[in-house]
Parts: sequence; C-alpha cells; structure tokens
Amino acid sequence: MGNYLNPDNSKFQEALNSDIYVDKTGLIRYTNSVLHTLQKNICVSRPRRFGKSMAANMLTAYYSKGCDSKELFSNLKIAKDTDFEKYLNKYDTIFLNMQDFLSRSNNIQELMERVRKIVLRELRSAYPDVDFFDENDLIESMQDVYAYSRCPFVVIIDEWDCVIRNSNDQALVHKYLQFLHSLFKAEESKSFLALGYITGILPIK
Repeated sequence: MGNYLNPDNSKFQEALNSDIYVDKTGLIRYTNSVLHTLQKNICVSRPRRFGKSMAANMLTAYYSKGCDSKELFSNLKIAKDTDFEKYLNKYDTIFLNMQDFLSRSNNIQELMERVRKIVLRELRSAYPDVDFFDENDLIESMQDVYAYSRCPFVVIIDEWDCVIRNSNDQALVHKYLQFLHSLFKAEESKSFLALGYITGILPIK
C-alpha cells in the first residue's frame, strides 16, 4: 500500500462518514463494463462541486489492491451487482491529484518529473524482485511490473486539466499532453492498462 500506488480507502471512507452522501456506485458498474475494452479510457468533464473527486476516490477504493473495501461498499448499490466481487480490490491502482502536484512544482516540467519519480519509487518498493529495464522510464517500468505480476493497472487522475488552466507555455502544455497520451493511448500502455479515468472542468484536449 502506498500513497499513489495502491492507496487505501480512507478518502472514500470520509465521504461515507459525511452528513450528506449520494450513492454514485452505479458508476462502478459502468467502469467494470468497459474494463479491458477500447472504451476503457474515460474523461469526466464537469463543473466544480459536481462530486468528481469523490467519485475518483470511490473508484480508487474499489479497484486498489492496497485495501479491502468489501465492507465499505456492502450497503451501497454496487454490492448487489453480480460482478461486484469480481473486480473488487484486484488491480494495481495509481491515483494522482494533479492539483497537489502543481502546488509543489514551479512549472509543468517539474510536475511531470515529480509524478514520474514518486510513482517509480512506489513501483520499486512494491515490486523489489522485478528486473526493471530502465528505472527512470515510468511507462517501461509499468510494463515490467505487468510482465512480472500479470496484474493490469487502473490509472485515475483527478484535476487533470489544472496544468492547462494555469499555464500559457504551449510547448510545456504539449509535453504534458504527450505524457498523458503515453499513459493512456500509447501502444505500450495498451498491454497493461485496464482502465484510465480522468476528471477536470475543461473539455478533453
């Protein structure tokens, strides 16, 4: 269990503990239906205060191998679905909130480097026996982990567009979009990605 790779379910637990909670676990039924398909990449573009982060935390709690969330979901709609336990906590899940990374970075380049270093560190910690071909290449390392574990990845990115909203440097924005492309749409990622889910307030680029 890590902070970014296979996090726990505490953030979703906070939502359930709140005075107002709306059951959005029907979304899980949909994401389960598109796992390992050509429709596995999802962008949720909605206004602020729409519950996007809560839904991202919910998906993380459901898919992450870093926790046992059966009891957490037991009284929610998804628990009645026939495939509820089939996918529950079965995936190497990476959760990134880009707003958090942006607040600790001076520019987009630093943000991408911070993401790469942090996720690589947790991959190496979780899989010490993997013979990484290039420990500095995130996509290559995810491929290596998948080849070793045969466990696909679920990648969830909250506030994906905060970088674009806060930068006028089109060259760096383009590099950031290439980074996202390498995670979700490149040929290399197709082998190890079960689901890609990103949220933001802008239309997808």
